[in-house]
Amino acid sequence: MKVINDFNFENKKALIRVDFNVPLDENFNVSDATRIEAAKPTIIKVLEDGGSAVLMSHLGRPKGTRNADLSLKHICDKVSEIIGVKVKFVEDCVGEAAEKAVAELQSGEILLLENLRFYSEETKGDVAFAEQLSKLGDIYVNDAFGTAHRAHASTTVVAQFFPGNKCFGFLLAQEIESIEKVMQTGEKPVLAILGGAKVSSKITIIENILDKVDHLIVGGGMTYTFVKAQGGKVGDSICEDDKMELALDILKQAKEKGVEIHIPVDVLAADSFSNDANTKIVDVREIPDGWQGLDAGPKTLEIFKEVILKSKTILWNGPIGVFEMESFAKGTIALGNYIDESTQNGAFSLVGGGDSVAAVKQFGFQDKVSYVSTGGGAMLESLEGKTLPGIAAILE
Repeated sequence: MKVINDFNFENKKALIRVDFNVPLDENFNVSDATRIEAAKPTIIKVLEDGGSAVLMSHLGRPKGTRNADLSLKHICDKVSEIIGVKVKFVEDCVGEAAEKAVAELQSGEILLLENLRFYSEETKGDVAFAEQLSKLGDIYVNDAFGTAHRAHASTTVVAQFFPGNKCFGFLLAQEIESIEKVMQTGEKPVLAILGGAKVSSKITIIENILDKVDHLIVGGGMTYTFVKAQGGKVGDSICEDDKMELALDILKQAKEKGVEIHIPVDVLAADSFSNDANTKIVDVREIPDGWQGLDAGPKTLEIFKEVILKSKTILWNGPIGVFEMESFAKGTIALGNYIDESTQNGAFSLVGGGDSVAAVKQFGFQDKVSYVSTGGGAMLESLEGKTLPGIAAILE
């Protein structure tokens, strides 16, 4: 695969698809700049080579209409601050104004184009629109993993206009390598920790990774579908009754493939879905009516700790309790600590998926794991074994 280090950008204009779809507060200030920071190494490489960078991104969902609240001009100052170079802005992403701004761009300069999704052609993957974008650079660099699962004009279609002159940026290359480590090349034993509320949202991931892992920890709300399917009483816990057959089938498949599945044995149960609820530790198979499991119990955490500490490759996707409430965050924090310890001991740990990334940030584990994925949906589709169109377009 061609990566950014395979190119010298001297006197070249790099057309870089970044993912600057960042949250803004009511005063249009960037409230979380993680995605901008993640793109910095790629942009700096282009500038240090003596090239210039033309950045394109979407922001929010304007659905093909101009919306001043979703203009990328709001983030210009923040991008300038993070990169350390004053970023120029043009109020369009194709056409005369954009082409003029690019023509005037000097080596060492950065230009940010207006929101791609002000044009409906972007999300439709329109070829003519992609061709217009292609006029704005000499080399196409895709560094937007968060949108790599979308076959949009700027993420996929535009690549066809750069035969031999397209590559992955540092961020996207690192995402691909991290997922490959878990799915193909990782040192054994390989462990996947899948949490979250529903089995239904993780079926394809579970089915795809059973051939790749040695251990699977099932936590969070998914637990209760598995427990009830095996005859346990789950009280008022979240449970997908229509997925119980599937849960039994997963257990059967795992056994046939020699994968050890670890399901909580005890939970912290509450008499209401509230931080102030009454709580007690109960056997996961004996949750009383009127009570619901909202976090992993102490015996469960001891079992999980043992599995995590003996694993050499770890994927963490989904929290194992309702971590948003302080009373039910202990299990997820403990899990983070165990993964931290295992990583210190030489394991490779990858965290991905919206809720687990949020938990990792909330509890300060970003620098304690090997890699935190920036792409929620893209990460999940990779784990399902799908080829992402944004990645395929560079490899073609």
